[in-house]
Amino acid sequence: MTDETRQAESLLPYDRWTEDAMREVALRALEHAGEHGLPGEHHFYLTFRTDRPGVSIPGHLKARYPEEMTIVLQHQFWDLKVNREQGFVTAGLSFGGVPATLVIPISAITAFWDPHVRVGLRFPSAEGTEAPRPAAADAAPAPMAEQSEEGPAAPAEPEGPAQVVSLDAFRRRPARD
Repeated sequence: MTDETRQAESLLPYDRWTEDAMREVALRALEHAGEHGLPGEHHFYLTFRTDRPGVSIPGHLKARYPEEMTIVLQHQFWDLKVNREQGFVTAGLSFGGVPATLVIPISAITAFWDPHVRVGLRFPSAEGTEAPRPAAADAAPAPMAEQSEEGPAAPAEPEGPAQVVSLDAFRRRPARD
């Protein structure tokens, strides 16, 4: 690789700042829903790493989802809180009719998706890699558990193109000759 084709290395952490700003959007949406409920048809898919320190979920869910899990916050959830000082999101949900409180470290959240407005955010540092997944794979996280009394929901089908923000959109590309 020559100097002309190599991507310029920034001495400023723009990737991290961009991800922090996107994470702030997700946290504000969660805080709003926790304080005021979900307006209209809004609902959230929240994907997180179950194998991260500080994650507290029932053992049967940990066994079923040993690495990553997606929850749906829509009709039947309670006590949704964002504790920024301790770095956790907590929510009460039912799985197969059994209530549970989930404790999710903010740093374990890998994706946030509001399909009503087709807004999705993915957080690569929480995934354990620096490179985000291709945007086509990020159209909608497949839900693995829903908070309804009926048990886990089937994956939802997206209703059009997703508006997923990838950090690649903010990286400089090498000049072509």
